[in-house]
Amino acid sequence: MNKNFNISIERAYDIIKKPITTEKSTNLQQFNQYSFVVSKNSNSLEIKKAVEMIFKVKVTKVNTSILRGKGKTFKGQYGFRKDTKRAIVTLNEGNTIDSSLEIK
Repeated sequence: MNKNFNISIERAYDIIKKPITTEKSTNLQQFNQYSFVVSKNSNSLEIKKAVEMIFKVKVTKVNTSILRGKGKTFKGQYGFRKDTKRAIVTLNEGNTIDSSLEIK
């Protein structure tokens, strides 16, 4: 991996869409892990740089998963919700992200 890999602040805000605030993701915070909905075309290295840039923390590890959209019926028509990509970001010891998690 390229150590000098950089992204712009605009790209960082495009990558990190919103935090996930479920019961499971809240429980992960005690292990210094935070969950985000991220851009489908981003990779783990870009996600790491974006989180470090936006929240000014040191990231240890990034795990990603793509969730397939559920099948739904709407007004008699069957369709699918959009697929989403999620990232679970592990931070170094001593680093935390404020619980109010605000992304512009």
